[in-house]
Amino acid sequence: MAVALRLSCLCFLQLLIVIVLFISSSADNSIEEAEQFQSLSNSTIVNRLSGNDELRHEHAVDDPEAIASMVDTSIRNSTERRKLGFFSCTTGNPIDDCWRCDRHWQRNRRRLADCSIGFGRNAIGGRDGRFYVVTDSGDDDPVNPRPGTLRHAVIQDEPLWIVFKRDMHITLKQELIMNSFKTIDARGVNVHIANGACITIQFVTNIIIHGLHIHDCKPTGNAMVRSSPSHYGWRTMADGDAISIFGSSHIWVDHNSLSNCADGLIDAIMGSTAITISNNYFTHHNEVILLGHSDSYVRDKVMQVTIAFNHFGEGLIQRMPRCRHGYFHVVNNDYTHWEMYAIGGSAAPTINSQGNRYLAPVNPFAKEVTKRVEPWEGSWKQWNWRSVGDLLLNGAYFTASGRAAPGSYARASSLAAKSSSMVGMITSNAGALS
Repeated sequence: MAVALRLSCLCFLQLLIVIVLFISSSADNSIEEAEQFQSLSNSTIVNRLSGNDELRHEHAVDDPEAIASMVDTSIRNSTERRKLGFFSCTTGNPIDDCWRCDRHWQRNRRRLADCSIGFGRNAIGGRDGRFYVVTDSGDDDPVNPRPGTLRHAVIQDEPLWIVFKRDMHITLKQELIMNSFKTIDARGVNVHIANGACITIQFVTNIIIHGLHIHDCKPTGNAMVRSSPSHYGWRTMADGDAISIFGSSHIWVDHNSLSNCADGLIDAIMGSTAITISNNYFTHHNEVILLGHSDSYVRDKVMQVTIAFNHFGEGLIQRMPRCRHGYFHVVNNDYTHWEMYAIGGSAAPTINSQGNRYLAPVNPFAKEVTKRVEPWEGSWKQWNWRSVGDLLLNGAYFTASGRAAPGSYARASSLAAKSSSMVGMITSNAGALS
C-alpha cells in the first residue's frame, strides 16, 4: 500500500514537471512569436509573413488559413453589423472578394492594385512605390504645398501609395492635379474632399482613387497651380467636376461616394481610355458621368470604359453614363433612381449593357433606360446598343439597336457578367466603406 502510494506521488510529480516545462516552453514561444509579429508589423516589406520559415510548425494543419478564417468569421459574426459590413467577403463581387477576405489587408494595402477588373484592370497606381502618409488636411498654397498634405503627395514624380493618418475634411483651393503612378487609398478612415476644387487627372497614367467622399465641388481656376515638383502653371476656370479625366489612361475609380457637384461627378474626355469605374455610390446630382468630349472629337473612338458594380441612387437625373464614339461595358450596376434617363449617347458609341438592375421611376414618360442624341432622325438604328440579362422593373425598357456585330461587342466586353439577380448583393457595399 505504501509502495503504491509512493509510486502514485512520483507519477504525479513527474506529470507536474512535464506540465510546467510545457507551459514554460509555450510562454517562451509566445514571447518569441510576439516579438516576431511586432517586427513584422513595423516592417514595410509587403507579405514578409508568408516567407518567414521560423513561424512554421511541423504539426500545422493542412489548411491553416481555412481554420483561421473560420475562427475569424465566428468572432465577426458576434460583433456589430457595422464591422460585418466592412470585413464581409465572398459576396460575389470579385473586387471586394479579392482584398476584403484578407484579415490582414491593412498590412497588404498595395495588394488592392491586383484586384481591379475591366478595361482599367492594368492600373497599378503607386503599387511599386513607397507609402506616403497624409498628416495635414490643409491646402494653403497650391503652388508650394506643404509636405504632409494631399497636394504635396499627388504631385511627386515617383510612384506613391498615399494613405491618411486620420479622418480628414479637405477643402481644396484649386484643382488637385495628379501626377502619374499614384494611389489615393482612404480605406480605414473617413476622408471628405468637399466644398472647393476637386480632382484632375490630366495627361497622366496609372491612377487609383479609392475610398473617398467627394461632394459639393465648385468651379475654381484663373490661378497658378503646381502639377509636379518641377512645374507649375496658369489654370483657367475648371468646371467643378468631382473627378475629371483628361487625355489619360489606366485609371481605376473604386468605392467612392460622389454627389452634388457643380458639373459632372466623373468626366472622361479627350482620348482617355483603359478606365474602370466600379463600386461607387452616386447620389443627388444632375449630369452624373460623361464619357467623350464632343461629337466632333473623333479621337475618343479609342475610349474603352467599364462601369461595374456601382449603385446609382437617390436624386439622380441623367447620364449614367452619357457616351460618345467609344466602347462602353455597363455591367452589374444597380439603378434605383433616374428622372430623365439612365444611359445616353451620341456619335455612334457601342454600349454593352449586361446583368444590370433598372428600376424605372413613377413618371410614365421616363420609363425608357436609353436616350440617343442623333444628327438626323433614324441614324441611331445603326448604333450597336444591346441589353443582355438586364432586370427591367416598374415598366423600365431598353431600346436596343444595331446589327449586334460580334467584333464590335468584343471591344465593349471587359469581364463576365453575373446574373442580375445578384446585383443587390454585389452592390450592397458600394461607396466609401465606413
